[in-house]
Amino acid sequence: MPRLWSATIDEHRRTVHTAILDATAALVAAHGLAGVSMSQIAAEVGIGRATLYKYFPDVEAIVVAWHERQVGDHLTQLRAAAEQPGPPGARLRLVLETFARLFTTGRQQHGPGLGHSPDLAVPLHRAEHMHAARHQLHALLADVIAAAADAGEVRADVPATELAVFCQHALTAAADLPSPAAHERLLELTLAALRPAPAG
Repeated sequence: MPRLWSATIDEHRRTVHTAILDATAALVAAHGLAGVSMSQIAAEVGIGRATLYKYFPDVEAIVVAWHERQVGDHLTQLRAAAEQPGPPGARLRLVLETFARLFTTGRQQHGPGLGHSPDLAVPLHRAEHMHAARHQLHALLADVIAAAADAGEVRADVPATELAVFCQHALTAAADLPSPAAHERLLELTLAALRPAPAG
């Protein structure tokens, strides 16, 4: 097969794959997992049902693939924040701001119908990609916190690995807060808990 033709086919497959994920996310957010069929997804994407089955075996598999893509994008943004130049404390603030924003934006955009409904909670959180993602997120937070602790900007009496767990759980609460001002207060509270105790 000519290389140009092969590249064109690969690009077409990627385009269809992306369209399937996006259409399924929108349909499940609107109707719930039980309210979406493979036929609906195929019609929304503009492909035959037989073609859709060449990509995915069922709706749940598509949702898991969509979630894996979202998680990967979020980790990429968090790594970019962690790699920004500047003092360790400033990088820590940026990482925590980014984490809270991503978690809140995801909940607002996709709502309880996608990623947070009971019928999806188990398959998503048991999905293989989530185990690796949790490990990567924890390691990233712990590294940023440890760097800030080494610089004297974060308390050293609690291990960075434990503080990473604290930050993750504290900031997931941002998704349930009503306004950007409330998000900012939660961020400041979290950062205050990380700071070293005043000397004397």
